[in-house]
Amino acid sequence: MLFHKLRGQRAALPPRPPLRAIALAGLGGVLAIATVALAGQQWALSLILGSFGASCVLVFGFPDVPFSQPRNVVAGHFLSSLTGLAFLQCAGPHWWAMALAVGTAIALMMWTRTVHPPAGSNPVIIFLAQPGWGFLWFPTLAGAVVLVLVALLYNNLTRQARYPQYW
Repeated sequence: MLFHKLRGQRAALPPRPPLRAIALAGLGGVLAIATVALAGQQWALSLILGSFGASCVLVFGFPDVPFSQPRNVVAGHFLSSLTGLAFLQCAGPHWWAMALAVGTAIALMMWTRTVHPPAGSNPVIIFLAQPGWGFLWFPTLAGAVVLVLVALLYNNLTRQARYPQYW
């Protein structure tokens, strides 16, 4: 039974997006990460998280899906980092605490309707880096807000459709 399921449904691959959409999504990612990195450099703060690269895939490549909406990007990153920091502080840097932090972050994002898949890696990043509580503000919240501001401008200047779908 399991092996039968593992074969998948044999559905066709989704269609390739138009070349223009691919180029615009890539350029959006470049501009967003450049803006976040430059702002951090100007303010002498760290505003970059590894998970922001994956956030760019969603907000520029698939801006209309729920995972890409500003509420999901900002709140998803914030909740996931908060969860990671809380577990690190309360339980210590153990593999099982990291696993519980990731699972709890997923559940919290689902419960609050702020699921942003790249944010699911924030607890892992936190357990690897072991930062202090300031990590919640810089890079997490400030970086996510800058990323969303770039997405708001860029997506509305380069596409016919409105961004965001909802707040």
